[in-house]
Amino acid sequence: MDQSIFPGKIAVMGGGSWATALAKLLMQNCETIWWYMRRDDRIEDFKRLRHNPAYLTDQDFEIERIYFSSDINEVCRQADTLLLVMPSPYFKDHVDKITEDISSKAIVSAVKGIVPDSNELITDYMVNRFGVSRENTLVISGPCHAEEVALDRPSYLTIGCSNLERAQAFSDCITGKHTHATTSTDVNGIEYAAVLKNVYAIAAGIIHGLKTGDNFGAILISNAIREMERFVDAVCPRPRQICDSVYLGDLLVTAYSRFSRNHNFGSMIGRGYSVKAARMEMEQTAEGYYGTKCIHDINKNYEVAMPILDAVYSILYRGVPAHKAIKFMAQYFD
Repeated sequence: MDQSIFPGKIAVMGGGSWATALAKLLMQNCETIWWYMRRDDRIEDFKRLRHNPAYLTDQDFEIERIYFSSDINEVCRQADTLLLVMPSPYFKDHVDKITEDISSKAIVSAVKGIVPDSNELITDYMVNRFGVSRENTLVISGPCHAEEVALDRPSYLTIGCSNLERAQAFSDCITGKHTHATTSTDVNGIEYAAVLKNVYAIAAGIIHGLKTGDNFGAILISNAIREMERFVDAVCPRPRQICDSVYLGDLLVTAYSRFSRNHNFGSMIGRGYSVKAARMEMEQTAEGYYGTKCIHDINKNYEVAMPILDAVYSILYRGVPAHKAIKFMAQYFD
């Protein structure tokens, strides 16, 4: 893509709450956007109601400025920048339908997960599968719940890209009165941190459900940020400040917020729900369930000490009772 036109025409790829929140931010600064949604009935309801019929339903949109389509290849033809906002478990189901040449497009990942089976980061998958250049891959993350964006509460995001000029250009598209954005070149570190914070939010939810108290919750999170740092430094070593908002801030809001699906999922397990029952009870995807297995598999090659990850994995995938796994985990805490 020509640097002079970046980001050009932007397409939102996904129809959930995070996609809807990001579309709201984009429409503050972009004349028009493209919007890919899988279901035609949802698109028709959106046009009729002037809001997403399933998520953030109190947010009205100027639909005259939106080009909707359920044809992912049509959207890929028309847009210059594809903002990927699908849940990671269904990511490949969507993008593997792409037959258009998107190698010259810019890809912005807002997917806070890892590609299942291959355990690839989203940006790596787009580079390897579609030939997108590294310079054209970006990531967006940070402590920014979709629900609070909808409520116009102050929100802070980080845009990662190896090309800081491109990161800044995209940050300008989502910056507004209530939304601030900064830039970083730590693309892979941001992606891994976005996955890990969901795992730790499940752990925080579990101990909340077990009623172990706020003191232990604080110890959990202080150990979680160090565990995150150990893993990210091992997998993609480079200078970074782990206390920056895109790492620690995102961890804190996901671990504590009432809007956190992963915390709520973990809380149900701590209260005695089976993993299967908790998953069925969730109306939206708890990304940390899938991220736990992906990171656990990846860590077999690095052998980083990760007692929190191991505890959550043993609960979710090995059927270990939550109270036993948490007690075993705690012996490794400082």
